[in-house]
Amino acid sequence: MSTTYDITLNIDYLFDAPAGANRTLLRIQPLSTGDQQLISGLTTIDPRPDGRMDGQDFFGNLTIEVAYDRPLTEMTFRFAGRVRRNTTMNAFDLSAPLVDLPHELFDYHDISPSSPHHFLAASERVALSPEITAFARNLVRPGMTTLTALRTVSQALHAEMTFDPDATDVRTPPLEAFRARRGVCQDFTHILIAAMRGIGVPTGYVSGFLRTIPPPGRERLAGADAMHAWVRAWCGADHGWVEIDPTNDMMVADDHISVAIGRDYADVAPVKGSHWASGGHRTTHEVDVVPV
Repeated sequence: MSTTYDITLNIDYLFDAPAGANRTLLRIQPLSTGDQQLISGLTTIDPRPDGRMDGQDFFGNLTIEVAYDRPLTEMTFRFAGRVRRNTTMNAFDLSAPLVDLPHELFDYHDISPSSPHHFLAASERVALSPEITAFARNLVRPGMTTLTALRTVSQALHAEMTFDPDATDVRTPPLEAFRARRGVCQDFTHILIAAMRGIGVPTGYVSGFLRTIPPPGRERLAGADAMHAWVRAWCGADHGWVEIDPTNDMMVADDHISVAIGRDYADVAPVKGSHWASGGHRTTHEVDVVPV
């Protein structure tokens, strides 16, 4: 089964004072993977930059480096394209018993970008927290498979957290959001990453889009108005990577379109950069994901 989507993303920046110069790294173009194909897509930047270089980062995410060497009062980044999403849910739990996962990791010698070894330790935005680890340890039981443990911790986190776009911002540490039990998809994702890494499960961050128009009879998913985030976890050599959305309490399927993969938000931020200017700036995001 597959679903095709037309996707548009607009990110606008308005500076309080002209920016004297600007360097920006974009990650806003959807990935092409085994479960997803970027059929067509175009990223435009207004005003036209003085320099632009398209490429890939270590994890295979599509990047665009943008440079301005003149004053700017505003910038607009726009992606428009078509993506086919395939549903390949594994009906069987082939994941390793959680107790055996360290042995499988010891025997796993691959260090390519998709290797689980990159996703075990603390990262820039996700510290290993004894408090969050204890939350996960209190939920797992002897004999649980890694996939069952992931689902159990994700479901419990979803039950305890409240989706609140006013409670946090992009810089909020996972422990702060966890203690408040409030946040957005980035917070849900960072907390689940910290929880699963704390019990020895390699876990990463996925940024992307959500279906804007839900199928008949289904509620609109939280986070569909902006770029979304969810979790990928390595469940052993036989089962491999799986993706789960703790914000919406669901396994990832054809509602989710992947844009970038990393250890945490710092690796996948859609816009990262710096500018020389006095004053601040305002930004707006608009996302539209429509099934064809």
